[in-house]
Amino acid sequence: MEIKDVIAKWVRAARATAGMSGADLGAKMALLLGSERGHSKANISHWETGKHSPNLRQLLAIAKITAQPLPDEIRQEMAMEPPHLSLVSTTPFDQNARAAKLGSRAIPVISSIQAGALKEIVSPYSPGDGSATIYVDEGYSRWAFALEIEGDSMSPDYLPGDIVVIEPEWEPRPGDCVAAKNGKQEATFKKYRLRGTDAQGNDIFELVPINENYPTVRSDEVPLKVIGVMAELRRKTRRR
Repeated sequence: MEIKDVIAKWVRAARATAGMSGADLGAKMALLLGSERGHSKANISHWETGKHSPNLRQLLAIAKITAQPLPDEIRQEMAMEPPHLSLVSTTPFDQNARAAKLGSRAIPVISSIQAGALKEIVSPYSPGDGSATIYVDEGYSRWAFALEIEGDSMSPDYLPGDIVVIEPEWEPRPGDCVAAKNGKQEATFKKYRLRGTDAQGNDIFELVPINENYPTVRSDEVPLKVIGVMAELRRKTRRR
């Protein structure tokens, strides 16, 4: 008996033993596999007549749904992976990820008060000076540090709990996100927008929130000084 006939016979028997119609089995496979395509009632009919064969994921799904183990002949064929079977999908695989090189240099995640005092200290903060430590590439200056975003003034692009790496050695460009301090030695994180120069040749700039519910502040109206430019964003996809 050819393997496609073994598969067809097993699919028929598994479905019948589980007391399901072809539509019932297809609906459960859609829920399990997260898609309604490729396992409709018509597909299952084709599998049971040997016209087509299900792929590997579909075979395993049928076995799980019907609680019927795969026959040894099918398991052996799956291990061999012969080219004439459709046990494995032939759809090109989008290989768009690779192993990342993790940074080896530790920098501190500091508070807004610590960041505000950064321009006045004579040596950089060490990793132990912050509330946490993260690792970055060696390419940053010894002054690099990280800040944790608080509040929603930069949402939806930057959310509370996000970590931004700040490089004080970079000069800000229009559109950059920067850490800047006010006259109270407190730091804020906003978009940098250049507006011109004053009579002394100093840059006049704005700190612009992304959330329109917060005000924009100007360096010619409020004492402001850029501490550094955002170099990286670190975000957890799930928050506790």
